[in-house]
Amino acid sequence: MATLLDRVRRMISGEEPPPAVATLIGFRVVSVEPGRTVFEMDAGARHANPMGTLHGGILCDLADAAMGIAFASTLEEGESFTTLELKINFFKPVWNAKLRAEAGIVKRGKTVGMTECAVTDEAGSLVAKASSTCMVLAGEKATGR
Repeated sequence: MATLLDRVRRMISGEEPPPAVATLIGFRVVSVEPGRTVFEMDAGARHANPMGTLHGGILCDLADAAMGIAFASTLEEGESFTTLELKINFFKPVWNAKLRAEAGIVKRGKTVGMTECAVTDEAGSLVAKASSTCMVLAGEKATGR
């Protein structure tokens, strides 16, 4: 059995397909190391809300995925996790942009941890900042997750 970190590294190299949500929304993991990840996404008209700008939920999905993989990259074999809380602040509208989500662990305890993510555009301007609280699941609680 491989760790999630191993699986993500295989996704980056093309040896394993990305998760369905990544394909649906259009984001991709471009780097991973224990406790840190970088995701990228080309935002465009297909991600627009009724006002024509990038839907906030898409930014939330991008940040949530980056933070989730950052946290999951520290799990042992047989462990999983769940998100207990997710918060995001939006700073500027986006129409068409190459977005970069850089996530890392702020604090990791035995059971609970906190992550943060900065989402920037191609000019390096901050688009959104997110944080999440995650909980490690082990044994029967991790089964099927």
